[in-house]
Amino acid sequence: MDFGIASVAGITVICYLLGQIIKATGLPNKWIPCIVGVFGGLLGIAGLYVMADFPAAEPITAVAVGIVSGLASTGIHQAVKQLKEEQRDGNF
Repeated sequence: MDFGIASVAGITVICYLLGQIIKATGLPNKWIPCIVGVFGGLLGIAGLYVMADFPAAEPITAVAVGIVSGLASTGIHQAVKQLKEEQRDGNF
């Protein structure tokens, strides 16, 4: 069974949770994408060496996959936030 794409989704979920924790600490929101991007990159490297079916074959690609997955967590957060605002305003 190939769970490569699920590992990428796992990085996104972990980074999303990290972003929520950072937000709760009071650190300015402008730092959240940088932090989750770096953390995603680190998780990408970990995935390369720990998961046999990780969708990267070398460290540079693993870091890139991790960074994109981490940054995707901020995009998902913004999409959900905007959908909620549209529903509240009656535009949806």
